Amino acid sequence: MAEDIISSEARGEDSALHVDGMFKNWFLDYASYVILERAVPAIEDGLKPVQRRILHALNEMDDGRYNKVANVIGQSMQYHPHGDASIGDALVNMGQKELLFDCQGNWGDVRTGDSAAAPRYIEVRLSKFAKEVAFNSQTTQWQLSYDGRKKEPVTLPMKFPLLLAHGAEGIAVGLSTKILPHNFIELCEASINHLEGKRFRLLPDFPTGGFIDVSEYNKGERSGRVKVRARMEVVDKKTIAIKEIPFGTTTGSLIESILKAQDKGKIKLKRVSDNTAKDVEILIELLPGTDADVTIDALYAFTDCQYSISPNACVIVADKPVFTTVDEILRLSTERTKELLGKELEIRQAELNEKWHFSSLEKIFIEKRIYRNIEEAETWEAVIQTIDKGLKPYKKLFRREVTQDDIVRLTEIKIKRISKFDSFKADEEIKGVEKELKQVAHDLKHLNDYTIAYFQNLLKKYGKGRERKTEVKGFEEIEVKQVAATNAKLYVNYAEGFLGTGLKKDEFVCECSDLDDIIAFTRSGKMMVTRIGDKKFVGKDIIHVAVWKKSDERTAYNMSYVDGASKRTYVKRFNVTGVTRDKEYDLAQGTAGTKILYFTANQNSESEIVKVQLHPNTTARIKEFEFDFGTMDIKGRNSIGNILTKFPVRKIELLEKGKSSIGGIKLWIDEKFGRLVTEEKDKTKYLGEFNTGDQVLVAYKDGNIELTNFEVTNKYEMEDILNIEKFDPKKVYTAVYYDGDSKNFYVKRFNIELKTEKHKTAVVTEHNNSKLNVFSSRPEVWVKFNATKGKNKDKVEEEMKVNDMIEVKGWKALGNRLTQFDNVSKIAEVVKLPKEVDMGTTIELEVNPKAKKKGSQGDLF
Repeated sequence: MAEDIISSEARGEDSALHVDGMFKNWFLDYASYVILERAVPAIEDGLKPVQRRILHALNEMDDGRYNKVANVIGQSMQYHPHGDASIGDALVNMGQKELLFDCQGNWGDVRTGDSAAAPRYIEVRLSKFAKEVAFNSQTTQWQLSYDGRKKEPVTLPMKFPLLLAHGAEGIAVGLSTKILPHNFIELCEASINHLEGKRFRLLPDFPTGGFIDVSEYNKGERSGRVKVRARMEVVDKKTIAIKEIPFGTTTGSLIESILKAQDKGKIKLKRVSDNTAKDVEILIELLPGTDADVTIDALYAFTDCQYSISPNACVIVADKPVFTTVDEILRLSTERTKELLGKELEIRQAELNEKWHFSSLEKIFIEKRIYRNIEEAETWEAVIQTIDKGLKPYKKLFRREVTQDDIVRLTEIKIKRISKFDSFKADEEIKGVEKELKQVAHDLKHLNDYTIAYFQNLLKKYGKGRERKTEVKGFEEIEVKQVAATNAKLYVNYAEGFLGTGLKKDEFVCECSDLDDIIAFTRSGKMMVTRIGDKKFVGKDIIHVAVWKKSDERTAYNMSYVDGASKRTYVKRFNVTGVTRDKEYDLAQGTAGTKILYFTANQNSESEIVKVQLHPNTTARIKEFEFDFGTMDIKGRNSIGNILTKFPVRKIELLEKGKSSIGGIKLWIDEKFGRLVTEEKDKTKYLGEFNTGDQVLVAYKDGNIELTNFEVTNKYEMEDILNIEKFDPKKVYTAVYYDGDSKNFYVKRFNIELKTEKHKTAVVTEHNNSKLNVFSSRPEVWVKFNATKGKNKDKVEEEMKVNDMIEVKGWKALGNRLTQFDNVSKIAEVVKLPKEVDMGTTIELEVNPKAKKKGSQGDLF
């Protein structure tokens, strides 16, 4: 090597080029090896090489009994050119999936993250399912092991979409793969649907349960994404229980993420305890006054109780990595299963033909006593010729040519078998072979139906107990700032112009989150929005500080200022919906000497009536007057405003707070997610326009009712709710309910006198089986139901107006029985639309005379 380098230098050649070439080749070889032999599974059997070698080693060792995992690792090392650690980890990982292995001992727990016991303490054998779907030496392609001593399969003849059932994850050189696990039953059903030419949809299913949002799954491609969530329950007002954890987390890692969020002040909790045993149970105790629903949203927003997974379906196809979809993987796997089943049928057909051939040959050889002709033959060749000559008259009966090997087999028949030969039994055996041959030929001709039956058999034998564990549902977007805990306190130094959480000696403003933005206004007419911090300067002589919400169109600012140049006083109303952080905005005209005389922030755009006092030395005739901000439109922050007066103003003070200029806030209930929303969407129900003090009334199927505020952070379990609407204390509510004690249905009408929010109160009897069937605030309530009447129990469908059945009583009254009929069922409210107005009817409308203008030629309706 040294001589080569010296000679190349003597010739003036650059020896580094040679090293570059070697590096390039070596790197490509290494990258290819990692991709093909380590990280990415093959499409044929869904296995990585180490997994395939473990299965092959277990199959070789299989005698029906358990094997020490340490022995299995040693056996696998004959085929796998890497250390025992990688084999052991892969083996435990496969065992925890509870599909191919029958395990014994402590194999760890994917929920808690507990590791398995040492290999010498745990045992394993192949499951019945693995033996049925993964092995067949006759259809397996073989190759030499890495050292040439053993034979190992190139791929196993896998007759099941194992890759999708197990899932896969691996990082190679320049690429990676991440295929999420899917449900066993759904995979079999999808394969059947594919074979039947029907559409199918595959969605991930995880052993840890929980929830999954698959709206962006995109069939498992690189651009896809799924969101996974823990399943949480509100035990009581002070406790939340996590019953199932998201895939990819453990109880330990989940608790750690919760404690980190608590340390950062994102959520406020009293205690977190792990009571996991047979089932997952993480108990979260809340601080007094903490809302459980808001805390659940905060856990989803700030901890691993919810996170996203990006799938990346990459498999080896024809010795090359290919990015594909889970649907395509299932199609390829199903077609390969069909192909393998066809090969097995062809092999079985050949075996049966061979069996029929020799059984027929043996029958003729014995029944026609051809064996006696060989008594006089003196040589082996003479024996063969004698038998061949004896069979010659019958050769046309056979399905293939009689070979010398066939004749040799005949000579090996023992005398004992010839003497006890049963012709009838031989005929029955041949008929059985012919029957099976006919069935195999039928299956080959109808291979598609045979494959469908194969998957149906897998479902029947192994599908029990493998139902879906992860619930598929859409996740609503959680506004992080709305659920963040108030983990900071805002202080302000009005004179010096500083604000922040560190100014504890200055004036307290409010509690807030460290995610909040703060808006500040100064006497000189300047405004700034900044992220909360320890100490920030926003401008001297601050007049107002508050938490700012982006796109807030309901908060309106009423302002009056004197312009420094013209000395005129202006008034304006505006809102601040969008800004650039830390940028100073001028709310006036930007002239020196400008000063704000009056300023208020109104969260519901309330108008105000103010008293304006002019300077006593002014020449104005009227030195005191009132002004109503409600006469002005709410505009943007850049508007100059209207002139209030050209005379100097002494002071402006509030006389009266007016009503909201924009009305209440319109709310809908999202029936899919159980959230209050401010705009109409798909699957939303309009609740009404809400003002300060208004409440939401919730009627539950179990017979309880509840009042809540209209905060958009509220969450309602829609599957438990019968009706939800805006509460009106003046309305009469009608309820039809089932009394579990008397086993009859009752109707009652009442006013609701609840005052306490988020406190459930029953409007049905206390029996456990009592439940609410109809709850309505309509003036006229009609219900329909099925029942039986008379001695003959005739089935009837009744419809009645329940308003006429009972007067308005107290809400705790029992009410009147709905009907005397028996077997009442299928009770439902019938919405009766108002009768259409006859077009020939004259309707008198009263016109407000103040609405008419001079010169109008009539009223347009």
